[in-house]
Amino acid sequence: MSRAVSKATAVFAVIVSLLSVWLPMPAAAADPFTGYLMAHFTGESATGEQIYLAHSKDGLRWNDLNNGSPVLVSTVGTRGVRDPAIVRSPAGDRYWIIATDLRIAGGTSWSDAAERGSKSLVVWESRDLVNWSAPWLVNVAGAISGAGNAWAPEAIYNPATGDYVLYWATNTVVNGAYKHRIYYSRTRDFRSVTTPQVFIERSGRQGIIDTQIVEVPGSVGGYRYYRASADGHITIEGANSILGSWTNIGNLSHMGISNGTGGGNVVEGPMWAQFNGRNEWNLWLDQFATGRGYMPITSANLGSTGNFRTRSDYSTGTSRKRHGSILNITAAEESRVLARWGNSVPVNRIQSYNVQDRYVRHVNMDVRIDANVSPAQDAQFRLVPGLANNSGYVSFESVNYPGHFLRHYGYDFVLAPDDGSTVFRADATFRRVAGLADSSWTSFQSYNFPDRYIRHQNYLLRLDPITDATGRGDATFRVTN
Repeated sequence: MSRAVSKATAVFAVIVSLLSVWLPMPAAAADPFTGYLMAHFTGESATGEQIYLAHSKDGLRWNDLNNGSPVLVSTVGTRGVRDPAIVRSPAGDRYWIIATDLRIAGGTSWSDAAERGSKSLVVWESRDLVNWSAPWLVNVAGAISGAGNAWAPEAIYNPATGDYVLYWATNTVVNGAYKHRIYYSRTRDFRSVTTPQVFIERSGRQGIIDTQIVEVPGSVGGYRYYRASADGHITIEGANSILGSWTNIGNLSHMGISNGTGGGNVVEGPMWAQFNGRNEWNLWLDQFATGRGYMPITSANLGSTGNFRTRSDYSTGTSRKRHGSILNITAAEESRVLARWGNSVPVNRIQSYNVQDRYVRHVNMDVRIDANVSPAQDAQFRLVPGLANNSGYVSFESVNYPGHFLRHYGYDFVLAPDDGSTVFRADATFRRVAGLADSSWTSFQSYNFPDRYIRHQNYLLRLDPITDATGRGDATFRVTN
């Protein structure tokens, strides 16, 4: 091959590589969907404003995952999250959960939250729907003059531009009207965002907080995209491009359903989900006014609100489901999710052998043994298969801080979020062996320092070699219900 041909070939390869990065990429053909995953919060309780997951096989009947406990807990911003949305990349190799940074249970009033609240969203990232990054904040509303908040985020991949349209509600004054409008930014990574623009505004003083867009294959009903918005009514609109012109199709007032303006069954948080394998959709609506949680209405043609029908053959599981989103999932995704959170792992306490009124607990992320632990969940753990070795080893996952595990650090113990590193997972893995002081009890041997065991000293948990009777007593525990 001549040098000229070789150089031309190299230049062509570079151009192809650049095009693959910057040109809009079509969504990858996915494996068939076999189930459904719902992300939601449960309400204004101590742990209700966190990320919960539920699973369904038929799109109508839901089972709570992780024994009804949160699967992700925010450690940033207000340390509470609401209105989670799950986003899958077009290639199906990356996922994000985005949520409102808000914790009403912490004592914040609704007026403070709306007028002086967080202008950021909380984001988690995963490559498998199971192992999630630490959360981070993305400031989406800071560039909006007079912005009071950033609520109810959603995002959808836009093949026209090769990035994501991230949209949310912000309360501010424009042209003398103080109300919530839907703003949007574009992003590729949910870290850097473009300058926010108004996406949806209703006339007069009518605000809008909740809206969600669904892409419809084959433009069933006449449009490629449909959105449902809580704007006094539940308004349905259609469009052929996400950032183009939207056509009002109608609302649900004829069904006795509204967002307050029309009375009847007052709902919010519209949440779309297509039935797997067929052109039929559920629009789930949160009956917040009566506290009954989500209900579905079904349509096979979204081009007319007259096609929607109510149904009674559904169940939302044990916990109350509040404003969230539903992701259709493949068999591989379903298998991973159920393997991680679908099994009923019992809640345990770890009792000290030689100070039997004391139990292992976390406090301010430190770990010790205490009596009369309050709140009780600080002393509750799930013994899950070892993060570094799941054969004969265990890890201790916190009940009220899911995704956080007991680990040794400098031979001291802390409660920390799994960062996915091999070091963390080794530090958080232990072999369950016969108690060193009493074989009917239990001791826990370190995975990566097998000459050391979990023990307490001055009531603080440590990882030490055990050389005498005192140490053997300190390193002996009972796993109790």
